[in-house]
Amino acid sequence: MRLLFSGVKLAAFTAALFLTACTTDKPEPVVTAAPPPPMSTPMAQPTPAPGAPAPMVTILPGSRQDFVENVGDKVFFGYDRADLEQPARDVLQRQAQWLARFPDVVLVLEGHADERGTREYNLALGARRAASMREFLVSLGVTGARLETISYGKERSVCAESTDQCWTQNRRGVSVIKSGEVAAAF
Repeated sequence: MRLLFSGVKLAAFTAALFLTACTTDKPEPVVTAAPPPPMSTPMAQPTPAPGAPAPMVTILPGSRQDFVENVGDKVFFGYDRADLEQPARDVLQRQAQWLARFPDVVLVLEGHADERGTREYNLALGARRAASMREFLVSLGVTGARLETISYGKERSVCAESTDQCWTQNRRGVSVIKSGEVAAAF
């Protein structure tokens, strides 16, 4: 009987131990879902349902995006030309107005050419194109110290096909906001 009583004690003790282990106040791990990544570009935003208005994308005034999308950063040139035609003058006039609103911005004016011609010739042509842009902006009141020029010639084409359409895209001047110059505008 003593053996049976010991077995019952052992069973009771084991059951009590088991119940105690199950009822201890252990903190349960907290599982949280990671927040979705921020949508930094309009492409990352969901497409609205048909007929629904497009979502508003806020562009910070004085930002690179503001300059590119609302003012325009490219002008185009004719074949073997560095003179500014009216569409290019219109873009540069908007750039001068924008620069007047943001006086701390410095632009780098890039001159580009299409693939035809030698490397040296296209570098010189790109330099003339950048200088033409600079001279026009200065004539509109932009301080020359805020404008730097560089020529890439045919080295940085945006279109690689040997067609008139590609050559037209590559004969361009690009105004680029110099890095670090508009940190306060962002």
